[in-house]
Amino acid sequence: MSKLFLVPTPIGNLKDMTFRAVDVLNDVDLILAEDTRTSGKLLKHFEIKTPMQSHHMHNEHKMVDHVIQKLKSGQSIALISDAGTPAISDPGFLLTRACVENQIEVDCLPGATAFVPALVNSGLPNDKFVFEGFLPVKKGRQTRLKLLSEETRTMIFYESPHKLIKTLSNFCEYFGEDRPVSVSRELTKLYEETIRGTATEVLAHYTNKPPKGEIVIIVGGRK
Repeated sequence: MSKLFLVPTPIGNLKDMTFRAVDVLNDVDLILAEDTRTSGKLLKHFEIKTPMQSHHMHNEHKMVDHVIQKLKSGQSIALISDAGTPAISDPGFLLTRACVENQIEVDCLPGATAFVPALVNSGLPNDKFVFEGFLPVKKGRQTRLKLLSEETRTMIFYESPHKLIKTLSNFCEYFGEDRPVSVSRELTKLYEETIRGTATEVLAHYTNKPPKGEIVIIVGGRK
């Protein structure tokens, strides 16, 4: 039966893989993976022998029609990213949209995604929040920050270690030095940590202790 499965994979701890995710990856005809080397280790760990093909941000535009044809021919396909849930700051949206347009069934499994534990353990309000993902690197960055300075809901950002200082400095400038911030790093992994405080305090911490690993930043909304 033709169907696209969006399958979350662990963001660090392999024990966060669900039984259902393993079953689906074993049962489908093909797995589309963001990085076949990274996903190859995951599949080997769970003894999954399903064929795998590369599907990432640089080739997904070209790949969509090809994948749709495979699905229309009756194949079942799973999409996985390097970590977490596909389409959340990772490839997946374009293919999902194409499936919807072509009336091909899509099934997104529940599972690991980095921003949920970071939000919940931040101690900041999580009844209403906005997911921003990665800020623009250059063009549109100031405009986005000015707009978000008026946001009253809790905000969620993804950031790379070498840009964290710049981003925290931007938050001090645009949101105010006293704005509450929580930075979660290496979630579910051995050196997991969450640093909470004002924007100034968290900036000072990471200025003295340069960060490593995957980072989620939670910022309190404007009061």
